[in-house]
Amino acid sequence: MSGTRRQKDIRKALRLFAPRIPFADAEPVLADAKAPHLRHLPPSLALWLALVAHVRHAHSDYDALLNDGYDRDAARFFALDAINETLLSWGATRQVSAEEEEIGGE
Repeated sequence: MSGTRRQKDIRKALRLFAPRIPFADAEPVLADAKAPHLRHLPPSLALWLALVAHVRHAHSDYDALLNDGYDRDAARFFALDAINETLLSWGATRQVSAEEEEIGGE
């Protein structure tokens, strides 16, 4: 499999951070980690932010909470447990803290 050093480092970070992530989730996470707005970050940080954002939108009630009128911080607070449960089910080596969600990117 070819690719740039950065792409290889991003894939390696995904295997380390979430070794049991389903393929259907891995591909969008990898694509998001390669986004132009994350290029200035180290590959492992870009991957982590993409992973958390994907789980937040695809595997929690975050978007529904926003649609129900919750502000971003409140929606992130209420989605935090579902985010961490998904990460744990994928064998994640870390979880998202409440403080990280408060200052997190999007």
